[in-house]
Amino acid sequence: MSGTLVQQAGSLSLDIDADRLLRRIADLARIGRSEVTGGITREGFSAADREARAYLMAEARAAGLAPSIDAAGNVIVRPVHVSSSSTDRQALMMGSHLDTVVNGGRLDGAYGVVAALEVLQTLVESGTETRHEPVAVAFANEEGALFPQPFWGSMAIAGRLAGLPREPQDHQGRPLREALRLAGGDLDALGSAGWPSGSVAAYLELHVEQGPVLERSGNRIGVVDAITGRIVLTLEVRGAAGHSGTAPMEGRRDALAAAARVVLATENISRERGLCRVATVGRIDPHPNTPNTIVGAVRMTVDLRDTDVWRAATAEQALRHALDAIAAATGTEIEVVAETRSDPVSTSPALRTAIERSTDELGLPYETLPSGAGHDAQMIGDIAPIGMIFVPSLGGISHVPEEDTDPADLVAGARVLFRTALRTVGPTSYPSHQD
Repeated sequence: MSGTLVQQAGSLSLDIDADRLLRRIADLARIGRSEVTGGITREGFSAADREARAYLMAEARAAGLAPSIDAAGNVIVRPVHVSSSSTDRQALMMGSHLDTVVNGGRLDGAYGVVAALEVLQTLVESGTETRHEPVAVAFANEEGALFPQPFWGSMAIAGRLAGLPREPQDHQGRPLREALRLAGGDLDALGSAGWPSGSVAAYLELHVEQGPVLERSGNRIGVVDAITGRIVLTLEVRGAAGHSGTAPMEGRRDALAAAARVVLATENISRERGLCRVATVGRIDPHPNTPNTIVGAVRMTVDLRDTDVWRAATAEQALRHALDAIAAATGTEIEVVAETRSDPVSTSPALRTAIERSTDELGLPYETLPSGAGHDAQMIGDIAPIGMIFVPSLGGISHVPEEDTDPADLVAGARVLFRTALRTVGPTSYPSHQD
């Protein structure tokens, strides 16, 4: 039953449709899923990503809502009676992303989008009138798995165009322009995707924790107080290709050997020197990638994270010094060809309180914790107060096919999101009937 009315603490209140929530999560999990590994690959702006976005829009239309796509490729879902270009009310924005890493899990991002749609649909179907307009968003290319511009959609909404390349390319040098057009966006009109400061009353994001804290403590809900900062550098290591059997070791300019030193230097920055919380090389593309050829060029990514912006900056400076030294020692050139930055962001104390009260109402144990992963909320924090809700991750793992959360916790998190949204949108009236 959708928009179910339940008795809670002696007063009438609304509840989400748990079956509908879980059904949509299962539907999305089939899009981009590998029959071999069970993992999901929906890289931003890929065909599978477009299929997931089409599914979301179809579900929104069937629910009597009004989905649209902005110039950045974000899917925006609003109540049908509200114009997509103007409204007299501030928005309560809720959402996450539909794209995944390669061979990832079914919940990262998608869970938050489906829950946001469920909250919006429940409010509209119930006839609840609110002070703020509830809006669900599926942000484009949060992961940056194919096109190395993570947080693309939320950066555009926040007006961070200066941080985006004018002609973005994927890891193979193919342009984003056409892929964005196929997704319904328009690179030439990117500025139109921005929401002015003050147009969003608050932003709420529900997410799986992606770590072990909640599972270990036994708490059902995490109230996020801060989101880690992230610096992603895409490097081009250029050496000289050659025959692996005829080229003497002396004088080689092996780009992959230099890249291996970069990997170790990156780990050293965090593990031995402690300059930032974590440091990771997550992608390496050698060219040519053949067994009997010295690698002439490598494209790779370095990911630095810390909740302190100055520590992250110190770690980046140390890495750049290490890159210069590695290039000199190996006879290669190492260039930073792309970079993405997201500063650490604190969540709103008022929204944290709203989440805590909603959790208390539902009788769920909770704790306050930081997020070690980056989220679209960091970008939206430029234009609005933000709040984040976590639910436990089984085994504390994410970005892998085994990523999972107990269905009861998925439902519980969505109920907390709904209660928090009700507190935030400020209902002016409730429906007088029961379904």
